Amino acid sequence: MAVENVNFAAASRKALQDPQLRANFRRAMDGLVTKRAAQFADAKEWNGVRTLAASVRTRALAKLPELLEQLEANLTRNGIQVHWASTTDEANAIVLDIMRRNGATLAVKGKSMVSEEMHLNAFLEEHDIEVVEADLGEYIVQLDREMPSHIIMPAIHKNTKQIAQLFREKIKDAKYTEDVGELTDLARRVLRRKFATAGVGMSGVNVAVAETGTLCLVENEGNGRMCTTVPPVHIAFMGIEKVVEKLEDVAPILSILPRSATAQPITTYFNMISSPRKPGEKDGPREIHVVILDNGRSSIYEDEELRNTLRCIRCGACMNHCPVYTQVGGHAYQAPYPGPIGKILIPQIEGLERRGEMPHACTMCNACVEICPVKIPIVEIMGRLRTEAVKKGGHVKGAGARASAREDAAWKGWAAMYSSPLAYRMASALMAKLGNAAPASLPLLKEWTSARVKPRFAGRTLHEMARKKGIPDA
Repeated sequence: MAVENVNFAAASRKALQDPQLRANFRRAMDGLVTKRAAQFADAKEWNGVRTLAASVRTRALAKLPELLEQLEANLTRNGIQVHWASTTDEANAIVLDIMRRNGATLAVKGKSMVSEEMHLNAFLEEHDIEVVEADLGEYIVQLDREMPSHIIMPAIHKNTKQIAQLFREKIKDAKYTEDVGELTDLARRVLRRKFATAGVGMSGVNVAVAETGTLCLVENEGNGRMCTTVPPVHIAFMGIEKVVEKLEDVAPILSILPRSATAQPITTYFNMISSPRKPGEKDGPREIHVVILDNGRSSIYEDEELRNTLRCIRCGACMNHCPVYTQVGGHAYQAPYPGPIGKILIPQIEGLERRGEMPHACTMCNACVEICPVKIPIVEIMGRLRTEAVKKGGHVKGAGARASAREDAAWKGWAAMYSSPLAYRMASALMAKLGNAAPASLPLLKEWTSARVKPRFAGRTLHEMARKKGIPDA
């Protein structure tokens, strides 16, 4: 479900007070970071494949309008039905129409971040349609009525004991066990029945190839392959940015995506889908539909700097190395995309009036930029969004929504003080006399002292101490 009243600061404070959550994240992140580093031990190879993957994504974005037209033409020629959706409401309506036309009341769904963006499960449930997540991590968070906490590992915030207790409570006749193999087998038995009876299977799209009209999916569990072949109807979801120009462009992305995401040389399954079942073939859906979602991406595309946001291949590496995300977890962001990529994507999609707080949840340490496999300048975009949040007339939806007359006055006063030696000396003397007496609850200090110790002003300035020692002013 969409979060009505988002408040990152309050959600973060709550997360920081949960020792179990922080322990779960620390253990998981340490392992992921170490394993990923081993996959890219050769710095020259890392820089080479990273540069190649970034160039593939940059070239595709440069030609995006024509590639989307080419993709639609080739998908249609292959027998795949293409649906364009400007908004998530339009996308949900398209899915509902497909479900109803096929008389389907049950859908099984592989991992799809676009469907999370659409809040598709909640929408279909409101229309008496059951949706079952087939990815194990997604299935776990669905059982607990939660949003995914990570775009690659949705249940990373839970440990084995918590999952065991959840399965015992939510799955009929399930016995408590902490054996990972038994827990996985329990989920598999439930999901197999769903695969066999579902009228529609759903999936995401990692890469769509304009040249051939091919949908590419990477996965580890086989659930994606089951969703796309067993039910008679397959619906795939993708954002407009997921297209690449040629089939040969898939290789660099496939090389760098699993190593960045799960520290694997390659995922267990790589699926290439180019058509529904043909005469004489023994499996596959009779219909394939692709829902291509905009949801603010066209506006992002219009700005050359912000366009770099759309390079993302959804590997999650920026999250694993982010000092903020690894402390508070994904749920604190209250958004389908958490972490560094979420902090630049969600405000552009939903608007700065609603999400202007997110770009400020960043230390600007550059760890995400150094680790991004497609060289997205996340920190530069973060700075741009911070500026647009307080200045009206910007490109991003809701620009100027966080403007503050008091903050503007404070910065103007600061500039005036530092541009006049006399004003600077007078202000320094005043703060030395009165600054330490100011209470931490003072409006100008309250935000700072909510997470920091109130600064203590020296009784004498450096110039005064220098003059006392006989050192003349420069």
